Amino acid sequence: MIMRIMRVNLNSFLDSTMAFPDKVPYEILFDLWRNWLAQGDWTPLDKWLKNELRQTALSRLNDEPNNNRELGLCMFSAMRYLQLACALEESYKQQKLLNWVEWDKSWSLSDVKKMPVAPFWFWVAQREKNQQAAPKALRDSADRKAWFEKIEQHFSVTEQPEELLLWNGLRPSWLQLLEDRRIASAWTHEQMTDFIELQNIAPPLWLRLQKAWNAEAAKKRLVQDGIHAEIDAQGNLFATGGKHLSSSSAHKEGWVEIQDLASQQIAAAVDAQPGQKLWDACAGAGGKSLAIAARMKNKGAVFATDLHGYKLDEVKRRAKRAEIFNIRTFEWSGDAPLRLPKEVAQQKGFDWVLVDAPCSSSGTWRRNPDARWRFSSEDSQELILLQQQILTNACQAVRELGHLVYATCSWQTSENEAQIEWFLQQHSKFVLVHQLMVGSPTQNADAMFVAVLQRTL
Repeated sequence: MIMRIMRVNLNSFLDSTMAFPDKVPYEILFDLWRNWLAQGDWTPLDKWLKNELRQTALSRLNDEPNNNRELGLCMFSAMRYLQLACALEESYKQQKLLNWVEWDKSWSLSDVKKMPVAPFWFWVAQREKNQQAAPKALRDSADRKAWFEKIEQHFSVTEQPEELLLWNGLRPSWLQLLEDRRIASAWTHEQMTDFIELQNIAPPLWLRLQKAWNAEAAKKRLVQDGIHAEIDAQGNLFATGGKHLSSSSAHKEGWVEIQDLASQQIAAAVDAQPGQKLWDACAGAGGKSLAIAARMKNKGAVFATDLHGYKLDEVKRRAKRAEIFNIRTFEWSGDAPLRLPKEVAQQKGFDWVLVDAPCSSSGTWRRNPDARWRFSSEDSQELILLQQQILTNACQAVRELGHLVYATCSWQTSENEAQIEWFLQQHSKFVLVHQLMVGSPTQNADAMFVAVLQRTL
């Protein structure tokens, strides 16, 4: 695969509010970064930030509006270009371009903790084209800036695909995984380049309409509540900033729910009709259960299960707010076939079974860039075995001529097309209806996979 780094047409996808802020004092960023590194592990950044900013950083910025947001944006930028910053520092020290493939093989997250804070943030700011002056502690900032410009020029004309990945915050060693995805999805090289570059542009907050409200009415109410809401060319509603959605009357009254556009398409692939019975096997907080149940118009039944009971409590709360009354919840561990509810057993299985399987979540890296550094082949293999176990146990609950829908929020072919191929080899009574990736790069959303299978007679 040969890809030239080019400026592709991503203007419609850019969210200017996600740029690296140029007014946050470096000393506060330094303290925040040191606290992050000192925790000892790489827990989800968003949850850590909520607690950390509440306790320390915000008070030092005199509690001005949006300061939490700006600090968060800086930290997310650091997560995107974490490895690149290390590469730039090593290249600067040696004053030469490195063999990035070989360098990547020996790089680890522990190297980040060894890197001085001021150079790290200088490189991140340069990559984000931040206009703030260099940290005072950096005596050689002019030389570093000149070196960065030289490296940037090299990356702008390189034909090495590994360098495209590194420049966009992805490990060169992931090239083959991405090439597998390009082939499976029949992407052009331009689409592949788009997909890679989009990994560092956060998508908007997509909203799903409820209670038969139309997009224009919902947008008007959201704007009145201080939410920056827009409607795309296909009539989909999204938010790009303003007040927190939870404070809006449109959300409190159940007009809208947060659900990524790709996730909405997975729910739409489950074509359950009013009166039918559906099982959402790995429901989580119930976003897809709610979307499916709403289309069933409170007729029939949606059974939402999950390993964790506290997630199902959230399903109940959201269903009540949306005035959806055909969802039932109970725990299911996935390690054995489901004992069918009486009314489902009478019809010998569900009409639809959705397995939104636990996965590497690589398709959500645009929103959660820190997750890419928790990504490993070892974890992926464990997840593949778990996915196969869940599929094997869940498929037994599908009635004849019923449908099984398998989905992940991962772009890895090993978690998607390869799993469908494995499943069909193991279960001859099922046939594939269709399978595809949805979302990025053709839509400004996460990247997710969905496959629809049908059980034969």
